[in-house]
Formats: sequence, C-alpha cells, structure tokens
Amino acid sequence: MTLHQTATEQSQRAARDHLWLHFSKMGEYGPESPVPVIVRGEGAYVYDANGKRYLDALAGLFTNQVGHGRAELAEAAAKQAAELAFFPLWSYAHPNAIELAERLAGLAPGDLNRVFFTSGGGEAVESAWKLAKQYFKLVGKPTKHKVISRAVAYHGTTQGALSITGLPALKAPFEPLVPSTFRVPNTNIYRAPVFGDDPEAFGRWAADQIGVAIEQEGPDTVAAVFLEPVQNAGGCFPPPPGYFERVRQICDEHDVLFVSDEVICAFGRLGHTFGAERYGYQPDIITCAKGITSGYAPLGAMIASDRLAEPFLRDGTMFAHGYTFGGHPVSTAVALANLDLIEREGVYEHVRAHEAAFRATLEKLLDLPIVGDVRGDGYFYGIELVKDKATRESFDDDESERLLRGFLSHALLDAGLYCRADDRGDPVVQLSPPLICDQAHFDEMEQILRATLTEAWKRI
Repeated sequence: MTLHQTATEQSQRAARDHLWLHFSKMGEYGPESPVPVIVRGEGAYVYDANGKRYLDALAGLFTNQVGHGRAELAEAAAKQAAELAFFPLWSYAHPNAIELAERLAGLAPGDLNRVFFTSGGGEAVESAWKLAKQYFKLVGKPTKHKVISRAVAYHGTTQGALSITGLPALKAPFEPLVPSTFRVPNTNIYRAPVFGDDPEAFGRWAADQIGVAIEQEGPDTVAAVFLEPVQNAGGCFPPPPGYFERVRQICDEHDVLFVSDEVICAFGRLGHTFGAERYGYQPDIITCAKGITSGYAPLGAMIASDRLAEPFLRDGTMFAHGYTFGGHPVSTAVALANLDLIEREGVYEHVRAHEAAFRATLEKLLDLPIVGDVRGDGYFYGIELVKDKATRESFDDDESERLLRGFLSHALLDAGLYCRADDRGDPVVQLSPPLICDQAHFDEMEQILRATLTEAWKRI
C-alpha cells in the first residue's frame, strides 16, 4: 500500500466518521462507496483527490460565476484579512461594507437603496420576512404578517425560509414550522393545468392566483409575496409573458410587498445584475447571495426600498435583527473584486451573447425519448425527464429514486459532469454552469448527457 493510498483511506474514514454532509444520505457512503473529495478548481472544471476532472455544470451550487481558481479574488481576501479580518456591523461600519452597499444600491432597480448584509441566501430571505412584518407594525398595519409563495419553490432552510418553501417533503421532518405561509401555482407551463397552449393567458392566470390567495386570507393579513425570477426547484420555470407585471399590480392593489428572491438568479445567472432587470419588474425587496462573491467567500444581502427603510430612521426605532458574519470585511472585499472582474471581462454580456447557443445545444436532447422539456433562461436550465413524451407521463416516486439517485447522479459524475439530478417536483437534470462557459463546454455537457440519458432509458 502506497503512502497516497494510506492517506486516502484515512481521509475517507474521517469523512465517514466525522463530517456531516449537507442534504446527503450518510448511510450510503462506505468503503465501496467513497465520499467524493474535490480538491482543486480551474476555470469551468474541478478535480477530485484522485486527479479526475469534472465539468462543473452547476457552478458549485449556482454560485461560481467567474470560474474557479481566480487568483485576484483570493488575493483580495488575503489582503483584507491582513488589514482587518473581522468587525461586525452592529452599530459600526467598515469601508468595504459601505462601498459595497453603495454599489449594490446603484445596481438595484428603482429606489432599492438600503442594503442589509447577511451570511447567505437563507438568512437574506429570513431578514426580508422579518422586515416586512416589522415594517407593517410600524406603519399601523400590525395584522399584515402572512406570506404567499409558489408550489415547489425553495427559499432556504432556516425555520422562516423553510416555512415559505413550497416543498412539503423538505418541511415535514421539522414541523411545526412558522405559521402563516400559503402556496399558489408556479409557472411550469409544461404542466400547466390550464392555458398550456397560450403562455400569456397562462401567465395572467398564474399571477391572478396570487390575488385570489390574498383575498382568501384577507389583504389586511398578508405582508409579502416571495417569488424567484426563474424558479429553481422543479427545474427552472421562467415567467410567462406579462406574469410579473400582473403580480406587481396585484401587490400594489393590496399593499403587499413584492420580494424578488434572487439568491440564484442575481449577478449574471440570467445575463443581468438582477433578474428583475431582465424581466422588467420593480420589487420592494431583493434577496441575493451566491454569485455576489462567485462563492469565494460567504455573503448575502437583503436590498430594500427607501420606503421600507423610512420608518426605521425615526428616533428610537430599531430593526432588532442581525448576524455576526453579515457583511464580513473579507467577504465584502471579495464581492467588490468579483463585481470588478465581472464588469471588466463583460461577463453579463458574454451570457447574453451565448445563451441562445446554450439553449440550442441543450434542445438537441429533445430527440431522446426520455427528455420531455428543456426550459430556462440565461445560463440556468432544467431538463425534465418523462416516461412517455406523448402523454407527458412522469415517473412515480420509486422510479424517480432508481432513475435519479440509483443511476443518473453517479453515472453523470463518473462521465465527468457535475450537475444536479433532482426530483423536487418532477424529475429533472439541472444545469447552471460558470458564466465563462462557451460552446465547447455546452457541447461537452450535451454529449455526456446524451450518452448517459440514452443508457438511463435502456434501464427503465
């Protein structure tokens, strides 16, 4: 046994005995099923402890916008850590937080000028709900506290964000959760119950269901609607034409806050700083994280309008909420360097120039009997898998388990493609690569997916 083999075995044993992996079935790992250990990244690729290369077609976790191994982001972190490694934003400030807040306010649409930093996306969502509830108390509408969100939508794992999430199976182990959250239909037109052949009519219907839910609960009890520009869970649902315009009208009619949850969609995933910009709507709050640093350091933010901040500027009023690491000096330094890099290299323009080619390359897979739908925008796509293309019949739970976790997840990784095979909703494969990817990467994804999905169909 070589020294490398001994070290690898010791590392695997330590991983199994001590490292609690997130969203993972820990009992499935063992000597015959080792924990994948990723040790290095370069560009659009990552490498494991055995030296094998994988195309990172998920940007880590919808996060790495500019690619792996960008030395200038690491250098920005090191420089800041040597100067001021940490100080909280609890009644104090530091230069990076001030500069980044001003920069984000300049990038956000309309009067979204107030930036509240968090450690990540779930905390940003949690902050937005708390802000909405306290805001309405301060302006004399204390009964407005409920939240509307969409079926199958994922908004985070904290107790409040999980309550807003529309995935019952994820919520069940932790119930009872925070009450007062309600679901409306999402925008999956592939499985639209009505108007599936008329996107504009479907968008109007789906948006109107938000108005119906507000009326049913009572407008004087509903504080906010939480929506992603492109819904992640379920497999990348873009908005139908006119959808967000109608949602904005409904929220204005009932004095309900419109929260654009852009933890995934912001910072270029859809070819713009924010998805709200791409689809032309004005939210009251934006929540964001992930791509703000390209994953080189943890950071999130809630960006609120001046109107929402105004009651908190009165003497003696406080938003009694915060996080130790929110707006961390090192993270904000990395974010500023990341935004500089994105601007200098024209990353958003690159996405807009290549998104049509990405879509066209993935749509080649529609000739496979197992591929029912390819949907998304920008560099954010879902491929829905079906048992029967003619009827759009999906797989049942047992079939999905065997297809996704029993075969596809391992087979795709073995073939050198890191992406997501998911069944939160209907079975899908999700692709969200670094924003630097080009046609060569798109072709590599398509070729690996074609071979693997063809084999999966044979096994059904």
